[in-house]
Order: sequence, then structure tokens, then C-alpha cells
Amino acid sequence: MEAPLLHLALVGTPNSGKTSLFNALTGSRQKVANYPGVTVERKQGSFVTPTGRQVSLVDLPGTYSLRGRSPDEEITRDVVLGRTAGEALPDLVLCVADSTNLRLTIRLVLELKSTGRPLMLVLNMFDIATRRGVTVDVPRLSEALGVPVVTSIAVRKGGTAELLRRTDEIIAAQTPHPRQPNLWQPFTVAQLRATQREADRIIAATISLPTRPDTWTARIDAVVLHPVAGLLILALILFVMFQAVFAWAQPLMELLSSAFAALGQRVHETLPAGLLQSFLQNGVISGVGSVVVFLPQIIIIFLFILLLEDFGYMARAAFLMDRIMGGAGLHGRAFIPLLSSFACAIPGIMATRVIDNRRDRLTTILIAPLMTCSARIPVYTLIISAFIPAKQIWGFVNLQGLVMFGLYAAGISSALGMSFLIKFFMLRDYAPAPFMLELPDYKMPRPRSIAIGIYTRAKMFLQRAGTTIFSMMVLIWFLASFPQPPAGAADPAINYSLAAVIGKAIEPLLAPVGFNWQIAVALIPGMAAREVAVAALGTVYAIEGGKEAAEQIGQLLATKWSLATALSLLVWYIFAPQCASTLAVIRRETGSWKWMAITFAYMFVLAYAASFATYNIAVALGAG
Repeated sequence: MEAPLLHLALVGTPNSGKTSLFNALTGSRQKVANYPGVTVERKQGSFVTPTGRQVSLVDLPGTYSLRGRSPDEEITRDVVLGRTAGEALPDLVLCVADSTNLRLTIRLVLELKSTGRPLMLVLNMFDIATRRGVTVDVPRLSEALGVPVVTSIAVRKGGTAELLRRTDEIIAAQTPHPRQPNLWQPFTVAQLRATQREADRIIAATISLPTRPDTWTARIDAVVLHPVAGLLILALILFVMFQAVFAWAQPLMELLSSAFAALGQRVHETLPAGLLQSFLQNGVISGVGSVVVFLPQIIIIFLFILLLEDFGYMARAAFLMDRIMGGAGLHGRAFIPLLSSFACAIPGIMATRVIDNRRDRLTTILIAPLMTCSARIPVYTLIISAFIPAKQIWGFVNLQGLVMFGLYAAGISSALGMSFLIKFFMLRDYAPAPFMLELPDYKMPRPRSIAIGIYTRAKMFLQRAGTTIFSMMVLIWFLASFPQPPAGAADPAINYSLAAVIGKAIEPLLAPVGFNWQIAVALIPGMAAREVAVAALGTVYAIEGGKEAAEQIGQLLATKWSLATALSLLVWYIFAPQCASTLAVIRRETGSWKWMAITFAYMFVLAYAASFATYNIAVALGAG
């Protein structure tokens, strides 16, 4: 008779190495989805124990408690208690702890024990704790807690052998029990304090800290957490990152651009003139290619973010920004979702679930789209490269990189400004809770982890280019190519197309901010994804200007637009709500169409007003 499938659940505090343990146990046998009705991520995998038992393992969201103050905590609590519809009751709960910092995890273990579920404590990163002189009396700790305790080293081959062996033993010793409603209730504040005192007593009796602890983390923190020097270091890191976006990526971008230009030329020479040649050269190659060439810059942005996360600096950045963000009405914990929004506002908005208070979470959701996401990079780079000279100022600063840094700074400043206004006009009676954050020790980034992260994000970008952007390019090419011009027409063919009709109908609305009908056409499909606007401009101008325009879109814009128009479009993209997917996620996260509409409306008003001011000031200064 085949043994029944076992269900295990991983629980642990953030930065405990829980995800590394999950990856070590399940390998590639895992899938990611969302829990029904919420946007909390659900990671499930499978593995086989040494005795051949089939195990289904779910990686629950990181939590410090079972109080259920945030969506993450609610999911973890409800799965452990068997209250989640469609989710199997765990046969065993594995509570994962960072062996170098056990205080909060021991309290969590005591909370989990009170639920009555079968439980085992996994002391992860045990090698790091031993190297630092931390001594854990494992048998005595197990006796004091009343639960099995094992050690593990998730990142080392064979580091989970003891965990697998003990899991087999515990499961074999269990007797089948019928599923019954769990009446466990969250601890009161007094009970939590008593539980923490009990955790501290157990730690004092079973764990010895070194007389001379490793002080590298403290030495580095003395510098990077300084109230003045720390902020300067953070600004310097961001500055270097955006300088690298231009300096490091340029050779690869030129290589990709040349490859697409050569491909377009090959199509032009191979196929006879006609609709098929126009579709492939101007619609597909010019459109999609104009976005794909920015892949090196997006990889560089993600490389910096992943390195800083792995090194342990991100939590320090959140700590540094807490005072500034608190003044703008934001909780310090909002820094991580806002930082995630530099990659894409969608995961940034979803990451707000780590914020306990609903009003803090709502404020963060409303301003997250103002952060400069990677989809804006193609737009910024195209315009900056066309209108800002590639020269050094002060002898070492790339002017184009400096402008890019300024655009990111403008996005951050506008987000903080909007947060302050939301606090002042909508939440005046509310003060954010004090910010408490556990700072992880510094660790050397793992090349394999960085490589996997970059590969995943590059793949997502290319999939987006191959699906959303491609479909939009087909639509734009069709609108720009039909109907065909009448016999004897003297103007470019695109002037007689549906795209020209639509663009010229919208043009009067956008003329006060300096936009022409071609920009109006590009903004419409840009609602699907911001970077589509670049591809749309490439298609429209390629059809209008021929082969040379397809290959030199940046130079063409420099001759077609004034500097005032270029600056106005840059400012427009700092604020404009140009992504339907982001708006849909806002509606899902808030559970209301109202907040989605408010986000779209205030961002559109901001974009129009800022672009109007920028264009008219630039014209007055002679840039028109």
C-alpha cells in the first residue's frame, strides 16, 4: 500500500534562510502561485525523504508572530491552524531560525507550540553561528522548548540530512488524528510579553554568546548607519548605479542595436517592397528591437539591487530612510515596497502586505507608481541619448547619467511629497507606528543566487517584449499602414493612416504640453506597458521616414522635436499612469475601484501640470 502524501509547512522570521532551505529541499520541483482571493504569494514544492516518503512542502510568508496584523501573518496563521480553504493541514510545522539571532524565533516557537500542531525547530545557518563563537546546547534547548530541534546548513550540500532523518522519525511516530476545528486564539499583549520573557529565559539557559563577538557588522554599521554619512553613502550608491546604467551598458546596447539594424537591412534587401516587408522591418524589428536594446541597462539595475539585497544593505537603507519617510507620513517599512517599485510597481504594491496598518499600506500603494520603474528606462534612455550630449562634467561625471539620476530623484521626491499631502488632507488624525526592524548580518552575495535573479528578470523582460510589446506593435503597424494613401499623394503615407487620424484628434489636448500627434499615438498603446511607447515611436517614425529612420530613431527625434518637447515628455513619464497592469493590481490590493481611479486621476493631473510647466518654461528660455 502506497504511503499517504505528507504535508509540511515552513514557518520563520524574515532573513532566517527559510527560502534557501525550501530551495535546498525541493530544488526545481516547486511552483509559485497566489492564495485564493489575495495577492500573498504561495510557494509549494515536493521532495522525497530518505525512507521514500513523498512530501509536499509549502513555504509560508515570513512572520514574527501569529497575531494576524497583516495579510502575510494571517495566511501563515490560518494555514498552520487549518483554516485556509483548499489548503491541507500540515502534518508537521518546521520553524526555521537564524542560529545567529534566536530571540524573536524562540518566541515564535512558543506561539506555534500553543496551537497544538506537531512542530520541529530548525536551526539554520548553524555553520555561521559556530564560526562566530555562538554555542547552542541543542539537546537542552529541545528539552526546554518541548519540541525536537535539529541543525541545518541550507546552502551546503548534505546540510539538510539531519533534518530529513528527524522528519522521517517524527512522522513515523505520529498517530493518525481526525481533522478538528482549531480554537486557538491570538495572544494578548500581556501574554506576548510573558512569552518573550520565557523565550529570554530559555535562551539564557541554552545559548552562549562569544566573549568577543564578531564586530565586522558593527564596524560597518557605525559608518553606513550614521545619520549624515549614511545618507551620503546611500545617495552615492544610487548615483554610481545610474552612472553605470549608461557607462557599462553602452557597448552591449550598440551591439544589439547594430544586430537589429542588420536584421532589418537583410529583410529590406531580401523581400520585395510591400506590406510584408513593411510589417517585418518597421513593425516587428524596429518596434520590438527598439525596446530589447535596453536589456543591458535593465540587467545592470537589477544587478545592483540584488547585490545590495544579498549583502544585507537594503535593511540599512530602510532604517536610514525612516526619519525622512516618517516626516512625509510614511512608515519606515514602506521603504522596501517602494524600493521594489524601482524594478516594477506591481511587485512593489504587492510587497506592501508586510505593512501592518491598513492606512500605512494604502498610502504606500497610492505612491508606489511614482517610483521610477524599469519600464521607464527605455523612454528615458531614448530621449536622454537624443537630446543630452554624452560629455563629462566636473571631469568625471557623465552628464547623461546625471540627468537619469535627476529623473529618479524627481520620482522619489514626488512620492514623498504626495505622501505628505495624503497625510495632511486625508489622514490628519493618524500617526505611523514606531519603526522596528531586525538588521541582518552582512553576508557576501552568492554568485549563483545573483545569476538566477538576473536571469529570471531578464527572461520576464524578454517575455514582455515578445508578448505585450509585440502585440501592441502589430496594432500600431496596422493603424500606421492603413488605409493606403490615395494615388498621387505627396505627403508621407502615414499621414493618411488611422494612426494619424487618432493622433491628430488627440493632439489639441496635448499641444499645450508640446506633444505632436506622433507622441499622442505612442501614448495610447503605452497604457499597456510604458516601454511600448518607445516601440510605437520607432514604428511610426520608421513608416514615415523609411529605413534610415528605423535605424536611427534617436537622431530622428532630435530633428523632429524641440528640446522643450523632449523635456516635457521626460517629465510626463515621471508622473503619468502609463501601465494598465499596475492599475489592475491597485484595484485588487485595495479591493476597490475607487482607489484605482484616484491613483489614475491624480497621476494624470500631476503629469499634465508638470509637463505644461516644463514645456512653457523651456520655451520661454529659448528651448522651443
